[in-house]
Amino acid sequence: MTTKTILITGAGSGFGKAAAIGMAKNGHNIIATAHVSSQVTPLREEVAALGLSDKIRVERLDLTDPYDIKQAQKWDFDVLWNNAGMGEAGPVWEIPLDLVRKNYEVNVFLPLQLTQGVVQRWVRDGVKGKVVFTSSMGGLFTPANWGTYVSTKHALEAFAEAMQQELAAYGIKVQTINPGAYYTGYNETMADNPFRWLDDEVNFTKRAELRKGFDDFFATPEGKMDPTEMIERMIEIVPSDEGKFRNVVPKVIEDMLKQHQLQAWENRI
Repeated sequence: MTTKTILITGAGSGFGKAAAIGMAKNGHNIIATAHVSSQVTPLREEVAALGLSDKIRVERLDLTDPYDIKQAQKWDFDVLWNNAGMGEAGPVWEIPLDLVRKNYEVNVFLPLQLTQGVVQRWVRDGVKGKVVFTSSMGGLFTPANWGTYVSTKHALEAFAEAMQQELAAYGIKVQTINPGAYYTGYNETMADNPFRWLDDEVNFTKRAELRKGFDDFFATPEGKMDPTEMIERMIEIVPSDEGKFRNVVPKVIEDMLKQHQLQAWENRI
């Protein structure tokens, strides 16, 4: 594998940060971007302490800031990893629509805006680059009370699959990574989000019932998996020139999703 320059969104924490460090240790050049300005300096300091300042450049990239996007689209890199995201949970029949729109803006429209500018430049300049999207196991099935978030990942799956076909003639590769429910704090934060609007005096869904459902899930092995396995796979997948279009980790979740998709054909009302 040749040395790559990789732009990562959402590298201020979680999967993005850990994989950025791992790929840099493997010799790749990383542009690690953080959504929040306050994450930039601490990440630069951590990179310096690890002796990786020559391999990792830390920048702010707030996807909601059009100037940040325009600037990032001018940087030179071989791989764009759209990793940043957020999630709104709760019953889709009661969730405020402005929160649904916000989730789509951050997870779908803004990454698409960034990607369009990057791949159009690549096509003009003859760059045979690669785009990777962090999707989710939720991009391939829809559990109750996670519908808003996972629907954004369903949308990403569709965009990625279309782009893979559309950009193949230009030598640009497209790939998704579909993590299970790894314990990084991301899913737990998402599970807290409904409780800022859910009101027992207004909503049919009761706070205690929803909280118990989330707590029961996070108490299972599938709801609290060690992220090390996923990080190691990301470090391999993102810079690779070969591999599968869709990458579900771990294997037990891939098998579960395949079974779910078969059963979907027999789903009855």
